[in-house]
Formats: sequence, structure tokens, C-alpha cells
Amino acid sequence: MIEASGLQKRYGDVTALDGLDLEVEEGTVMGLLGPNGAGKTTAVRVLTTLLRADAGEATVLGLDVAKDGKELRRRIGVSGQYAAVDEHLTGFENLDMVGRLYHLGAKASRQRAEELLERFDLTEAAGRVVKGWSGGMRRRLDLAGALVAKPPVLFLDEPTTGLDPRGRAGMWDVIADLVAAGTTLLLTTQYLEEADRLADRIAVIDHGKVIALGTSDELKSQVGGESIEVVLNDPADVDRAVEATRGLGVGGARPDQRSRTLTLPVDGGSDDLVELLRRLGEAGVRLDEVGLRRPTLDDVFLHLTGHAAEAADDEGEAS
Repeated sequence: MIEASGLQKRYGDVTALDGLDLEVEEGTVMGLLGPNGAGKTTAVRVLTTLLRADAGEATVLGLDVAKDGKELRRRIGVSGQYAAVDEHLTGFENLDMVGRLYHLGAKASRQRAEELLERFDLTEAAGRVVKGWSGGMRRRLDLAGALVAKPPVLFLDEPTTGLDPRGRAGMWDVIADLVAAGTTLLLTTQYLEEADRLADRIAVIDHGKVIALGTSDELKSQVGGESIEVVLNDPADVDRAVEATRGLGVGGARPDQRSRTLTLPVDGGSDDLVELLRRLGEAGVRLDEVGLRRPTLDDVFLHLTGHAAEAADDEGEAS
């Protein structure tokens, strides 16, 4: 459904895309994961015909993004980093306007607007001017606008940035429903948890190129998998705790006497956690805290690139 080969794009001295290759199968979610400035937004702009690449080729739905832009724009949906809604119109008027722009006709546009307002839990606010809406409501309206024409391919550029945890979880549910109905989705995000929840495959992008590709679990395994961290009640129990964990996990426990912490890399997840707690209990070791830790976005980037996923200067993409 989406294919890109050798995409390049420069803004003056800044290289935004440096030979980007990508393939997205029908009915799947591809997550583009990377820090600000990695090239995610530029890639979306090229694939949605909003920007012309300096080199390389790309097709969406079999249409060339450079040559078949007009037809392609009729068949895709796009929601950018910032809600593209008219603040001086009501929620209903925004969606009705999008329907008219897609030439759905007056009756069909109104019907589709009402359907989407209900689906995104915006019916009560439908008659209010959007200027007074919250940021989360605007994001939901923007995504609704991208769905007016029922596109088979949807591009979402960091759709949950700026949302609170409740708003983010709600957006995840909506996106999951779309994919379950057969929509093909390209999703850019800075959040590993978001890609973990939604994406079938993840392409990690840094400096304009894909540096790793795979499922969330495959990427995490490159970092070293999971680890169990426990904080002991008594620092004198550290040696006893290490002895109790012998033979469990991967590579043995790493104790820290000063912080009373024991870290145990594991590959059995919750099963290893249960076994560890059983052993420590039998050994009479009391705990203050315990947790199963999975690699984070920073862990993945530190492993793959040698630097953390800091909010880098987005000069190229901003241009």
C-alpha cells in the first residue's frame, strides 16, 4: 500500500531524508519512531504529496506521489501534528466543510459529519465554535476530518502529542478500531509505548534514514530485553538476595549495596518475576519495591544510535 525507495530531501545544509526506504502492507500499522528532527514529518509530507523529494521514488495505493498527486489526495487521509481545524466554525461545520471539499454532496456530507461526531464523542459540542474547545477535542475533530472520505490509507503525524494520558488512551482506542476495520496506517510518534500499542512493525528513523526495522519486541530485544528491579528493605540482605537468584534470569543479578537495589536481566517476563519473589520470600529477604522494567525509547535509541532520544532541533522539518 505504501512503498518508498531512496527518498532524499535537503533544506539548505540540513538533510531531512537521507535515502529512506519503507514498505507498508495492506491492513497493517507501520510506526515511524524517532526523535524530533529525525525526518518523520518530512517523510509524511513527501508520501502525502505535500512536499516533493529531491531524489528517490514513492507510491501510495499504486499511485506515484510525484506524478499522481491529485488522484492520490482524493484517496488518503492525513492528520498532522497540529489540529487543522477552523476555529471560527462549529465542530459540525468543520466536518461538513471537509465533506463538501471531497465532493460528497450536501446530504452525504451532513450525514458523515454526524456519524463522525458521534464516533469521536463530540456530539454534545458539535454546535459550539471550535475556538472554545480543548486541545484534546480539537485533535479528535482533526482525526475525524481525516476520515470523512473513508480513506483506505491514513497518515497520522504524532496524533497524541500534547494530549493528557486519558486523551491519549482514547485516541489509541479510535486508531485501533480503524485498523481493525481494514485501514492501512502510517503513524509517526516519539513514544515507544504508542508504537508498542498500535504498530505491527516499527521503523526507527534517525538522521533521515531507517536504522532499525521490526516489531516492538524485536527492537527491545536488541537493547537486552526486560529486567527485574527490586529494592531491599535491609542492605545487609544484598548478598543473600544474590545467592537466592542464582540460576535465574540472563547473566546473573547486578547488586548495588549503596542503593539496596538488585537488578536481574530476564527473558521470561512475569514468570521470572513470580519465581524471583518466591525465592526471596523463602530466603527471608524483605522488599520495599519491586518492578518489571522494559526498555524505554531512550534505551532503544541509546543502543541503536549511541545517543538518547532527546528533542533535537527540528530546523530542517520546520523549514
